Amino acid sequence: MMSRNFRNVSLCAVATVVALSTQSAAAAEPAKFKIPAQSMQTALTLFAKQSGIQLLFPYDQVAGLHAQSVNGKMAPDVALQRLIAGSGLKITLSNNNVIALSLSAQAHKSRAVEVASLGVTALPFAMQASAPPQASTAAAEEASGPAIVVTGSRGQARTVTDSPTPIDVISGADLTRTGKAGVFQALNTLVPSFNLPVRAGGATSTVIATGGLRGLNPDQALILVNGKRRHKTSLINAVSTLYNGSVPADLDMIPTAAVDHIEVLRDGAAAQYGSDAIAGVINIILKDDSSGGSANFTAGQNFDRSDGELYQADLNFEMKLGENGFANLSLNLKKQEMSNRALPLADCSVTATTTCLYPLVNGQLDPRDAAAVGTERIVTTSYGVMPSRSINTALNAGYDLGGVELYAFGTYSQRRSDLWYSYRYPKDINNVMGIYPNGYRPHIMIDEEDFELTVGAKGEVAGWDWDFSTGYGRNRARQSSEGTLNPSLGTLSPTEFYIGTLKSSEFVTSLDVTRGYDVGGGNLQVSAGAQQRHERYQTFAGDAASYAVGPAIVSGMTPGAQSSAGFQPGDAAYMSRDNVSLYADVAWDPNKDITIGAAARFEHYDDGSGNTLIWKVNGRYAATDWIAFRAAANTGFRAPAVAQQIYTQTTNQFRTVNGVPNQLLQIKTLAVDDPAAIALGAKPLQPETSFNISAGVVLTPLPNFNLTIDAYQIDVDDRITITSTLTGTAISNILIASGVPEAEARTLTAQYYTNAIDTRTRGIDVVASYKHGLFDTVNMQWNLGFNYNKTKITHIIDNPPELAALGSDYVLFDRARRSNMTNNLPRTKLSISNLATMGDFTLSSRLTRFGGFKSYQNGVTSNGVTTYPNDRSYGAKWITDLEASWQVTPLVNIAIGANNIFNVYPDKNRASDVSATLGQGLYAGTSPIGFTGGFYYGRVGLSF
Repeated sequence: MMSRNFRNVSLCAVATVVALSTQSAAAAEPAKFKIPAQSMQTALTLFAKQSGIQLLFPYDQVAGLHAQSVNGKMAPDVALQRLIAGSGLKITLSNNNVIALSLSAQAHKSRAVEVASLGVTALPFAMQASAPPQASTAAAEEASGPAIVVTGSRGQARTVTDSPTPIDVISGADLTRTGKAGVFQALNTLVPSFNLPVRAGGATSTVIATGGLRGLNPDQALILVNGKRRHKTSLINAVSTLYNGSVPADLDMIPTAAVDHIEVLRDGAAAQYGSDAIAGVINIILKDDSSGGSANFTAGQNFDRSDGELYQADLNFEMKLGENGFANLSLNLKKQEMSNRALPLADCSVTATTTCLYPLVNGQLDPRDAAAVGTERIVTTSYGVMPSRSINTALNAGYDLGGVELYAFGTYSQRRSDLWYSYRYPKDINNVMGIYPNGYRPHIMIDEEDFELTVGAKGEVAGWDWDFSTGYGRNRARQSSEGTLNPSLGTLSPTEFYIGTLKSSEFVTSLDVTRGYDVGGGNLQVSAGAQQRHERYQTFAGDAASYAVGPAIVSGMTPGAQSSAGFQPGDAAYMSRDNVSLYADVAWDPNKDITIGAAARFEHYDDGSGNTLIWKVNGRYAATDWIAFRAAANTGFRAPAVAQQIYTQTTNQFRTVNGVPNQLLQIKTLAVDDPAAIALGAKPLQPETSFNISAGVVLTPLPNFNLTIDAYQIDVDDRITITSTLTGTAISNILIASGVPEAEARTLTAQYYTNAIDTRTRGIDVVASYKHGLFDTVNMQWNLGFNYNKTKITHIIDNPPELAALGSDYVLFDRARRSNMTNNLPRTKLSISNLATMGDFTLSSRLTRFGGFKSYQNGVTSNGVTTYPNDRSYGAKWITDLEASWQVTPLVNIAIGANNIFNVYPDKNRASDVSATLGQGLYAGTSPIGFTGGFYYGRVGLSF
């Protein structure tokens, strides 16, 4: 310890000697400062960023000190004197490039000296002076000071603990260290209040990589990139178990290599950012470095069955543009192979033919079935993760013209997802033996092209900072099927079909202005803005053969291409709408201990969503240097997605019907204005509305330790969901009367979107972090996160008259649907992680506990008595992740790791839940840990 202090003092002495020969910072050009009253550590870092001058200060010693607010254009030394007034800090060194601060000798013992500079947040001066430029990234990160965030507080930056609302900060290095396949999977590991279930099947719902924040739907959290709204995917969760009907943004279209960090605002923020921000905001901040770069290659596979191979290559390249600009380019290549956890089928016999693949021949087993007796037959090959290929690129660029800064950022991605459906037996009624004598496995190829580009400029006019931008985002998904057929066409059926195309786009133009005022000795930040958004959604019909009802149709056969019938001409639709919004946002720091904020927003839609006025208030009070209280209340809304209003498609899915699991249904999702949907009681969709309150405490009792506890309640009214699957003769008759062909209607199960329920979500978030040294050789970073979340339904709309007239067997929102929104998600999630760095070696370990969950199904009535034999409960599971890395040279890093190193699986379903004919269904597809067991990987990284 003594030697380390002596080294730091010596370095400061050298810097002082050098500084004495240079001119004073008083002669430096004036700069514009906007620094609110807050913690001294954060304020000094902001001063360095805004002045462009390196600032040396005793980091640990200023912990607990508070800075005064500084606003306006002035010389750096004048601004600094105002900032540190009354704190006990004094300037001991001042020149054009460096300013050093110290406390009175009697105040504290000598501790490590920190340096803050433009683009660097509290990096230790001693480390910077002694380490080469390519020093360990992990070491540099762990020595950094408190994370500074911009989400949730317009016009000024704050630390996580100074924020009046709870925020998680995830670095790009954190994402890489998880070894996960994309941004969303990494967030599921790193953010306790985020839940990303595994979907094994579910048509396009399997492709959409998204999860929910604080127990709400994915599209009830707003996605931003560099503070700008991200466009939605064209795919839709139409037949998934969880988050059914949601239309989210897909962040796995953003290369991980492009991400500097992610800010997750865990509080309603629709008044600040607009529609969708009911549960909070996820803001992706892209890298903006102007020199250097990195490259990583990762490969891994599952422990069991040696499947699910994952190959990823990441590249980030940074360069200067002229004297005052930068361009940051990123590339991600990913190849995900299939994994399968299906079970072998039981042997078949002449008295038990369920698992016989072929029809009996003269009352005896077909020779092929007979030859398979006693062998292991696994006919399902896709009960697990589906294969995919993707290429993601990103650009982030800017140029300072002097007074005006131009910027541009965007992404371009292509992804092919291969969705394999369940095996069709040779003897199946939906097979044509003349085409597939040995049966077939239909699969859908979804080819996506995703593009987004935002350009803008920002500067200052009359003391107001302004930011004007316009952006365009588009997602196109072309669907085709292979290895399938339309059984109603008999032997004339094609085996490949064009299913149709979905296309979604958004055009967003925004103007934001903000200005700080000195009011009452504190900082008053006033912000306002306007936004115009144009949204479009379109579906295109598929081949005629993909949806035709052919002459070979027989009772029980599902016509159309197996796995997914094509979009019919009547399903093809187009809709666009415009939205205009205005907002005002104020934040006042009357002194170093108090923050008060308020925001209001007005939005107008030119469709049925109409007009909305919402608001938010929040505040923070620091009772002492180590304890602060914060609270917020807000209203919010989410306008129905354009896709939810016009989407129509028919897919094949296995569902539990009348207590019998694994029944193949042909499910048709109807648009709300479809005559058939109207005949079943559908009405135009209305916006969801919310009321959110939260309160929390921030504790910093020790240096390098902080703890936040936040409780919340979110009431959401008129939530948009998909109805129960409506099936039976009565439903078929209504469909026929509405114009659906009888041969098709007799096999269809219908569903549509509606404002069905009101919910109340209550929960608690606990987040803690602690940094310390061990034996003077190891730097330790501990993080703990805990979330408790419970959602209950407070109101369900009555059955529409059209269904009520059919009797009690037809329920608009049944027990299974209710379960999927309340208890089919883990109620608790706990994460404890540690990052230990010793020289060139780093060990990252993480222990996560996913709480138990339950799946309730509809009751089975017999002799007037209703029972629930298909309800299932699943216990909590602990998952352990581990990664070790070695900085071989300043340029080369290698790492090996494992996710779920103890190969933990979720609880198994009952034997009766496993499909006797397919061997699938052993695990719940909603498990947050998946059901493919452990995964190990290796990574090689280069820095240049």
